[in-house]
Amino acid sequence: MKLRGLGIFAALLFTTITYSQDYRGWHLKDAATDTLHGISLDKAYDYLKGKKSKPIIVAVLDSGIDTLHEDLKPILWRNPKEIPGNGKDDDGNGYVDDVYGWNFLGNKNGEMVSKASSEAARIYHKYKDKYEGKTIDVAALSAEEKTEYQTWKKASEKITPKADEQMNAAFIEIALSSIKKYDKAIKADWKKDEYTIDELQEYTPTTSQGKQARAGYLGYMRLLTFESSSTNTQIISDMEEYTESKRAAFSAKETPPVDVRKVIGDNYADINDKYYGNSNVMGGGPVHGTHVSGIIAAVRNNGIGMDGVADNVRLMMVRTVPNGDEYDKDVALAIRYAVDNGAKIINMSFGKDFSPEKKWVDDAIKYAEAHDVLLVHAAGNDGENLEEIPSYPEPYYSNSTARASNYITVGASTDPRFKGDWVADFSNYGNKTVNVFAPGEKIYSTLPGGNKYGNQQGTSMAAPVVSGLAALIWSYFPNLTAQQVKEAIENTASKVEVAVNRPGSKDDTKLSEISSSGGIINAYEAVKYAEALSKKNKK
Repeated sequence: MKLRGLGIFAALLFTTITYSQDYRGWHLKDAATDTLHGISLDKAYDYLKGKKSKPIIVAVLDSGIDTLHEDLKPILWRNPKEIPGNGKDDDGNGYVDDVYGWNFLGNKNGEMVSKASSEAARIYHKYKDKYEGKTIDVAALSAEEKTEYQTWKKASEKITPKADEQMNAAFIEIALSSIKKYDKAIKADWKKDEYTIDELQEYTPTTSQGKQARAGYLGYMRLLTFESSSTNTQIISDMEEYTESKRAAFSAKETPPVDVRKVIGDNYADINDKYYGNSNVMGGGPVHGTHVSGIIAAVRNNGIGMDGVADNVRLMMVRTVPNGDEYDKDVALAIRYAVDNGAKIINMSFGKDFSPEKKWVDDAIKYAEAHDVLLVHAAGNDGENLEEIPSYPEPYYSNSTARASNYITVGASTDPRFKGDWVADFSNYGNKTVNVFAPGEKIYSTLPGGNKYGNQQGTSMAAPVVSGLAALIWSYFPNLTAQQVKEAIENTASKVEVAVNRPGSKDDTKLSEISSSGGIINAYEAVKYAEALSKKNKK
């Protein structure tokens, strides 16, 4: 999975962070009343007062979810036909004890897959013996072999370490070593095991070692784009995960990837071998999925934590995404599982560079389309043009000019006061592929631990804002089609007429040149538009 939602290290953005300002929940605000360029959600709810809504199921295809979180427990989907923990497939859908959803990254013995290689590494090593060091007469290859060979070459290039990536990774590894030393000294001085950057800013050490450690620690925090609410344990964990993933990436050509399907136990070549996995939707690392879920539908107005976008949702978790690239088979079957079990919206905050079994995913997207289910996909965090470099899954079908009508691709917006721009500098874009932008920077939401919260950033956070809006619309106007919900969101996006920075460059552009709608979603305008469509449908 390329989209970790963190956006911390990929470009090593040397940005000074303002620690004192609290922007929690800014993505829901209104520019006119709150001076923050969110989605005008309160105005939308004011407009909907007095109207009744129906519960709607949103499936989250992700890394897992904390099913015990105080802000998520009340809104989790519960399979009404399944008796928890009896070891039986009570509803006959082929999945035993799927109370909250399903985990496609595990086996019937309860074992789970947490890590996986990149798809590029899997492709490279699959065909290495066939093409590595061989003189290939491309003209003599069949069409299928030519595609295979060209894909293998691209995969080979992708996993070849680049000098700047190695330099960045080396810097982070050095920084991690120093931060660990500073953290140890701070904890000894403070007698406190966990603290945020904000809290450290306010703390006055009692020893010279503590003062030096505090200064060094905060110095690194000013170089790295961590949020001020990040804890020392979270920061060190994120940096360790990053360095470990980079070591694996840099050795990908020499070291064949571990075959995690041996743990799962399925026949990966057979899409019809689909009843694998287990019911543990929390998984081994539910940070990403828990954060995404809270953005969509954390309980509103309960006086704790934060508010999700939609107020009448049941969240279904389908664990599909490891630390690494997801598998096409799991994605395809996860979409079908969600559709078959009543989901109307599927959030997909993940993506990768290659999709060798794209046909399976295409067929699943068509299946969702036929069943009036909306798919919402994060554009990606590479600052790239998706018209030139695709991120999978995508709305375009292979060997066809057709495009899925039930598919929204979301880029990440930000508030101009953060970095002086409207578009997050990490966001992918595309004037045809990316439909809308939505807030994706400094997004405060739920984290694993029962009652924990924090900021993350990425198009992974922007997509669930759109999924939440789609759920809000559909719960109040259930007679709409998936295409009409998509239409309401896209046609009412707030236009940004001023110049914005093209992500991945220093060039000025317009939002209309890097997205099809040219705008940032607006909940208030979207619900008004949806109501008008709903009335037309009734005539």
